Amino acid sequence: MTTAFFYGVTLAFGLILPLGIQNVFIFNQGATQPSYFRAVPSVITAFICDVVLILLAVLGVSFIVLTIPWLKNLIFGVGIIFLGYMGYTTWKSSGGARAVAKPLSAKAQIGFAASVSLLNPHALLDTIGVIGTNSLNFLGYDKFAYTTGCIFVSLCWFVGLSIAGHYFNKMDKTGQGSVIINKISALIMWGVAVYLIKQL
Repeated sequence: MTTAFFYGVTLAFGLILPLGIQNVFIFNQGATQPSYFRAVPSVITAFICDVVLILLAVLGVSFIVLTIPWLKNLIFGVGIIFLGYMGYTTWKSSGGARAVAKPLSAKAQIGFAASVSLLNPHALLDTIGVIGTNSLNFLGYDKFAYTTGCIFVSLCWFVGLSIAGHYFNKMDKTGQGSVIINKISALIMWGVAVYLIKQL
């Protein structure tokens, strides 16, 4: 059971580590909010969305959904449009002045965090293809421990990422660091959108 837990931790950490739109969004919320606790809605929302995706992957529900061709294409199509739009707005917001980066309200944070978590087909495929597939190696309590390990990483990562953003904001006196992060984020979104188009 312990082995299954740490296997889930290692696997989930490898998946969540690469720079992606969800990670950049959480980091930015930590950086742009006037206090760390104002960024908590985005952290909680991203975590809940990850828990839902992980559970669906482990239970096999998401795999069944993506075996339906028209539904898979619909999810990919919505994701491509979403990523293209988010990339455009993120690039446009990189004006260079710190004052441009206005903190989002709690409601807006929840909406954006849910969007970047659930409307990113690339993340869905990673969750299904890696976490869901590897869960087949475990049964009973071991599967529970494996799933708990994946969820544990998600919580720790988002909390740590938002805290890192908060302290990065304190060190980034000119605001140029935030501009660079936004531009990198936009390029990643467009890159993932292009990748998804090729998969259709």
